[in-house]
Amino acid sequence: MSIDEWTNPVTCMDARIDPATAFGINLGDAHVIRNAGGNAQDSLRSLVISEQLLGTNEILLIKHTGCGMMTFKNEDIHAVVDTQLGSEAKAELAGMDFQPFPHLEDGVRDDVEFLKKSKAIPDSVTISGWVYEIESGKVRQVV
Repeated sequence: MSIDEWTNPVTCMDARIDPATAFGINLGDAHVIRNAGGNAQDSLRSLVISEQLLGTNEILLIKHTGCGMMTFKNEDIHAVVDTQLGSEAKAELAGMDFQPFPHLEDGVRDDVEFLKKSKAIPDSVTISGWVYEIESGKVRQVV
């Protein structure tokens, strides 16, 4: 698959993901946004800047097989923070939603829906959702 210039791939910070190869992206053709789980809410600030100031007009929301965000719940990571970082870190992050997701395709659909409902993303922006198969390096469209 090849994409046009002015695209925003939003994907996980997992180093095994290569969106440039999977989507035929050339250097300078896209603003790749990475965060834990390829999370749409965490990406919103960067998406608004990219679209409103730099002219991008398409979002590819990409999650991947074997994502660590499917392996825990919020209470699990809050307990880890308390144990490993202490009470001050626990207090600082109290109430934070780390946004884990138990099902891959549902996570893609939920994030695409979030972006489509956001008033900060114009209706003219094309939004699609994908799964990157770590095992093969291939992508498949979900939404």
